[in-house]
Amino acid sequence: MSPQERLRRQIEFILEIDKLKSVMRRSYLLDGSRHENSAEHSWHLAVMALVLAEHANEPVDVCHVLKMLLVHDIVEVDAGDTYCYDDAANRDKAERERRAAERLFGLLPPDQGEELRALWEEFEARRTPEAKFAAALDRLMPLMHNVFTRGRSWQEHGVTRDQVEARNRPMAEGAETLWAFASRLIQQAVDEGLLAEGHPTE
Repeated sequence: MSPQERLRRQIEFILEIDKLKSVMRRSYLLDGSRHENSAEHSWHLAVMALVLAEHANEPVDVCHVLKMLLVHDIVEVDAGDTYCYDDAANRDKAERERRAAERLFGLLPPDQGEELRALWEEFEARRTPEAKFAAALDRLMPLMHNVFTRGRSWQEHGVTRDQVEARNRPMAEGAETLWAFASRLIQQAVDEGLLAEGHPTE
């Protein structure tokens, strides 16, 4: 591959992922003015990793965590954001995101495409200390958004404590300290009437 072709493919990828700024999530900004987009989410998680790395269960390579967090949602350019509490939408999420990964990372020169695809797969597998910590942050941020916007998104979608705890309990695999903090936030939300007790079928 010529240097010119390599640069062309890199620029094509960079321009294509601009679309992530238009993928809207269910979480509201803390000022409640609008939903956040997936690019903002990824940036915020990367900063969280810099600040909170000391709370990982095991020592982590922060640079590696940052790389994972910056690419983990790129597939949403094609697959969209799948709401974690939407069981129906989650049934085909893995396949939609796999196809998106093939196309999007395939835009890059092969060496870079393979590197970013491997980072995305590592995050999804949640086996390494870095992936477990990154996944913990990915759960903590939406939880905080909900608590500090007075449970707005939870209430709009009828989400209950059981669902929130089931979704966020794996946080402990990467950062027990952060899961303990999240557990206190969940209890606070219930106590303040921001999050309903029980199961959604009740």
